Amino acid sequence: MGDMGTTNHSEVTDFILVGFRVHPELHILLFLLFLLVYAMILLGNIGMMVIIMKEPRLNTPMYFFLGNLSFIDLFYSSVIAPKAMINFWSESKSISFAGCVTQLFLFALFIVTEGFLLAAMAYDRFIAICNPLLYSVQMSTRFCVQLVAGSYFCGCISSVLQTSMTFTLSFCASRTIDHFYCDDRPLQRLSCSTIFIHKLVSFCLSGIIILPTIIVIIVSYLYIVSTVVKMPFTEGRQKAFSTCSSHLGVVSVLYGAGSFMYLTPDTYPELSKVASLCYTLLTPMLNPLIYSVRNKDVKEALRKILRENIFLFISV
Repeated sequence: MGDMGTTNHSEVTDFILVGFRVHPELHILLFLLFLLVYAMILLGNIGMMVIIMKEPRLNTPMYFFLGNLSFIDLFYSSVIAPKAMINFWSESKSISFAGCVTQLFLFALFIVTEGFLLAAMAYDRFIAICNPLLYSVQMSTRFCVQLVAGSYFCGCISSVLQTSMTFTLSFCASRTIDHFYCDDRPLQRLSCSTIFIHKLVSFCLSGIIILPTIIVIIVSYLYIVSTVVKMPFTEGRQKAFSTCSSHLGVVSVLYGAGSFMYLTPDTYPELSKVASLCYTLLTPMLNPLIYSVRNKDVKEALRKILRENIFLFISV
């Protein structure tokens, strides 16, 4: 099937993911890079979930949220990376229409969910540091589950709206997506529909998602900083800043990479792909590293599990 001149979106059966416009000789290098990063994502996030589930001391709201963050990072990177690696070796580089819809839906679902989950984690740190005596009451198991479920619900609603808007456009210019995965902006460029309303709704939807989460994070940290600077003991300050700096690092990576991707002009598609790479693979790779390096409890739990497994191995 060649490029379509006047074909409606309902007749499109597949798309072509162009990927990175580099010499064919570099495809193997990119494949190995993707494979290495994806292996680190699997190892880091699965490892983090195993540590949290196996270590009783980590049975707290903060680590409950962190386990869910690892789950989200693992799955939204898995929506992108395997298909991108397959396409490095594929001649056709095609993805079915249903596959493209699924990829966009799942990516939007998990990435929006992560934004709301990071806001919930900021609120958790605010309660832990500013109202420690009420922490166990306010951050009950039921409330934590409700916060996570609410994050997924908001992600699902946002994803349904974004995906349905994108795939009700008419794709009559081409079926070639100048990207390494199905994303909203490259798909807009294929449309012959009027996309002003689509862009306006997308902008409003982004504002509804981003503004509340950013406000919760900023306000929570303003209260946290004002409380921490009043602490009489240096040790208490260091512990508070240690747990908060990990969360702030994750927030900075996610929103920094996301801003870089969406603020990159459409006239520089290759730069946009590099920005997307930071957003889709670098963030889920760095998150478990940030929490394991900066968190004493996680490092101690990891050492304990490794000692136990080495002892069992020697015993056998």
